[in-house]
Order: sequence, then C-alpha cells, then structure tokens
Amino acid sequence: MFEALSDRLESAWKTLRGQDKITESNIKDAVREVRRALLEADVNLQVVKEFVSEVEKKAQGAEVIAGVRPDQQFIEIVYNELLNIMGESNVPLAEADTAPTIVLMAGLQGTGKTTATAKLALHLRKQERSTLLVAADVYRPAAIDQLITLGKQIDVSVFSLGKDANPVDIARQGVEKAKADGINTVIIDTAGRLQIDANMMAELAQIKAAVQPHEVLLVVDAMTGQEAANLTRTFHDEIGITGAILTKMDGDTRGGAALSVRQISGQPIKFIGVGEKVEALQPFYPDRMASRILGMGDVLTLVEKAREEVDLAEAEKMQEKILSAKFDFTDFLKQTRLLKTMGSLGGIMKLIPGMNKVSSDQLEKGEQELKKAEAMINSMTPEERKDPDLLAKSPSRRRRIARGSGHSDTDVSELISKFQQMRSMMQQIGQGNFPGMPGMPGMPGGMGMPGMAGAGRPQPGWRGYPSAGSGSSKKKKEKKKKGFGNL
Repeated sequence: MFEALSDRLESAWKTLRGQDKITESNIKDAVREVRRALLEADVNLQVVKEFVSEVEKKAQGAEVIAGVRPDQQFIEIVYNELLNIMGESNVPLAEADTAPTIVLMAGLQGTGKTTATAKLALHLRKQERSTLLVAADVYRPAAIDQLITLGKQIDVSVFSLGKDANPVDIARQGVEKAKADGINTVIIDTAGRLQIDANMMAELAQIKAAVQPHEVLLVVDAMTGQEAANLTRTFHDEIGITGAILTKMDGDTRGGAALSVRQISGQPIKFIGVGEKVEALQPFYPDRMASRILGMGDVLTLVEKAREEVDLAEAEKMQEKILSAKFDFTDFLKQTRLLKTMGSLGGIMKLIPGMNKVSSDQLEKGEQELKKAEAMINSMTPEERKDPDLLAKSPSRRRRIARGSGHSDTDVSELISKFQQMRSMMQQIGQGNFPGMPGMPGMPGGMGMPGMAGAGRPQPGWRGYPSAGSGSSKKKKEKKKKGFGNL
C-alpha cells in the first residue's frame, strides 16, 4: 500500500537535495510535489489544502539544524503534519466500567463489515476479553450464516434470531444475552446497503437508541479514496460514530482514505484490515502509518507480528544455534514457515526500512525461490538436513535431492553454497560483526534470514535520518522531543 504516494513524495525530497538551506523559492517545488502526491492519492480536497498550507508555513519558518540537510528537515515537517491529520497516537477500543462493552458496527455493503466484526472479536479474544457476536443483518443473503461460520472459526459465540426477526429486537436481546452470560464485549453486525439511504440510517439510529453502544465503528473500504471521507461525514452527522475501521489496506490503496477519515469526522481510525484472513486486523498507529508512507518501514508492527507467532524458548534455542554455527536446514524450514504465518512476503518486506522499493516482480520471484528451496529441503533425509556439510561432500546425495525435488544439480549446489555462507555470516553477526548477508532464496535485496541483516536499523544519513554525529547534542534533544528522533 501507499507505493504511489511514497514515490511521489520522494520527488518532493529530491527538489531540495543539494540545497544548503530551505528558502521561500526552493520550497515551492517541494510543496507542489506534495500537493500532487496527495491529490493522486485521492485525499479529500479540503484536507489537501489544509495539509499543504501547514507544510508550507512550517517549512518557510524552519531553521535548518546544523548537519541536517534541507530535504531531511522537510521530511520531518511532512511527517509531523501526517501525524497531525491522522491523530497523534493509537486510540484503543473503549471498555465499559460495567460489562458488557457494546460495539455497534456500521457501513455499506461490500466494505467487509461482517468479516471485520469477526476480526475484531478475535483481536479482543487475544486480549482475554470474552465476546458475543450479534447477527443483526437480516437483509443481505447469507449474512447471518457468514457470521456464524466465522464465529465457529474463531471459537466465538454468535447470537441470532434468524432473518425474519426485527434487527432492533435482535440487538437488544443480544445485549441481554451477553449480560446474562457475563460476556465482556458484545459486537453487533448491522445491515448495510449499496449506498446510503434513509431506511438504513433510521434503523441504525433505532438500534443505537435501544442498546446505547459505547462504540459506533464505521467500516470503510480504504480503496474508495476521498469518497471514504464523504461517507464518514454522512454517517457521523446522521448517527454519530466514535471511530473507524479501514479495510482492504493490503490492496492497491492510494492512501486517500487513511489521510481523510479522521480529519473529516474528527473521530479516530481505530483498526485497519490488512488481509482476508480473520487474523488480519491491526490497531491503527498514526506514527507507524506515517513512517510507512514516507518509506521508512514499520519495525514495531513487524516485531509485534513476530511476537504473536514466535515461541520465546524456541527463539532462544535458535539464537544459540546461530551463535555456534549449528543452524541447519530444519531450522531454515521452520523460519520460512514462520514467515508464512506472519503474512505474505510482500507485506513483511514493506515493514522493513529500505525494503519499500522491492518490486512486485522481485517479490514474486522471492516467493518462487522459497518454494523451490522448500522442495529441495523436503527431499533431504533428516540426517542431511541436520548436517549440510554431508551434501557439500557428496555429489550423489545432491543428485538424489535434485531428482526428488524436480530441480537441477546446480540448483541444489547453489542452495547448499548459499546456506553455508549465510550460516557463517549469521555467526559473525551474533558475535557483533556486520558483514553483508548473502542472498538466500526468497529474500530480495541481499536479505538473509527473516529479520536479519540490519532489518529495522536505518543507515546513517538515510532518508529523514540525520547522519551520525550531526548537530549539537542540545539540538538533537530538541528534535527528539518533537518525536521524529524516536523513529
């Protein structure tokens, strides 16, 4: 996501490179590029005007810090303004003093509202909050069945009175059921329409009046651009929303919705959907999103993804193996499978600083290389996986693996050679040395294993990061206080 917006903003920084300071004349080209970037990203026009005006005003009055290039300073200004329009920090879901917390889900058909309802329930279950789903969409064919199926998938109960019941009664009785069963949170899935109409709004208003929800979350398709802002404004004016969930953020979204929704409604984006799987829901962090938009990656989200999947005891064992150069093909297979549970290779690469420029062709090739490596490893005996040196010494073993996996002898030899180089390099990294990592299968750009090779560590002087030792310590502290230095 945001590739086009990031590329366009890159053009803005380029107009200031080579300049020794920010001036009224050289800032005009940069601001013009920022305006184009936002318009092409389908950001709401009023939001664009306000954003550009603030950036221009702050840029013209900016005092360039010693050792910091004008383009780096301009990136900081844009970053801070992105935070300003998306919100300073994450706003968590409300939790009522007296259970249950009632969440009303609203939105048009096709936005992924029912799936988002189940995703939110799973997210709360991970926080050890018990949940009841209420199926109040009696109009869309199979909406109730879909929610029941999703409920079974995540082991969360679904309350339903069937498609002939009144949605207001369903919602009211669902809340009563949650109270009786001591449920922490009840999430009500309401009906949507293909477009906003009076009947839908009236029904939502009646349900809201009947159950008095603590949260009214509008589910918005992130691919609808500035239309998302108009939708948000209408729902907020008619029923009053407390937040939004942006779905389909893993698709070809241009970023307009993420940059418009909060500014238009005044209500925060609370979650984003980043895939079709029921696990693919993330809390929305404005600072992390701004970092992604500016091509700086999102290491914190990557770490959180890994934390959910990684067994700490297993991770410690893996670390010991790396340090002692005992990391083998079985371990490599475990790591690639772990990578798959964390999401698509492309999605993970976008979270790593400096990897936002990896093309879709490179990612596709990487996926194919991973599959090829997995096929060859699966053709090895347990003994060969544990001791890759056996394969380096035996051409007959390599030929057998090549035949068994459907690949050539050269492919097998190449895999073994790269693996041995990588194992040696990983040992050196563990000992505090940082040589360049060899490109293992499926890892674009010379990456080694997932999370290795300095991932998450911006290089000195890299976009938006001042070079090491630049500026006085006093001014560095001033930058850190602003928040940008914490990136």
